[in-house]
Amino acid sequence: MRVVLFFDQIQSGTGGKENSNVELTVEKGGIGSYMMFEEYMKEIGASVLATTYCSDSYFRESKETVLSKMEGFLNKVKADILLCGPCFNYDGYVQMSAILSEYVKQHTECTPIIVCSEENEDIIQKYKDKIVIVKMPKKGGVGLRESLKNMAKVIKSIYNKEKKESISAYIY
Repeated sequence: MRVVLFFDQIQSGTGGKENSNVELTVEKGGIGSYMMFEEYMKEIGASVLATTYCSDSYFRESKETVLSKMEGFLNKVKADILLCGPCFNYDGYVQMSAILSEYVKQHTECTPIIVCSEENEDIIQKYKDKIVIVKMPKKGGVGLRESLKNMAKVIKSIYNKEKKESISAYIY
């Protein structure tokens, strides 16, 4: 199973809110927050090909460029899954993940999955019938480790084209 990660600058470990104009970048393998869930990805046989990331401000300013480049990259590496998250309750990150995921679903063979907390209710309600969105706690919330294990279960289930009933407890 070939996975590409999509992070914001915070989750990639390349900047915080003060470094908010980070262009779309591709790094080989998993970086940043990937270390939190690397073991769960390995358990399901996932190979993280690359981590892609940009800031939400750059995404807003250069949306068409980001979407086009991501489409080309995902097709080039033949990614099975685009994992957007963990987004926690970061509104800007969830918004760009939802827009990117919808685009990827329409323009590639890659299946997008978003991971975010319930505080992103507007995005969840708008996209949950189109995109698989995995439940997780907000930043500093209880249950992060368990939600990352569940995220891996969802990825494996989606990749294996299993019925959503088997993962319904983990998704919105």
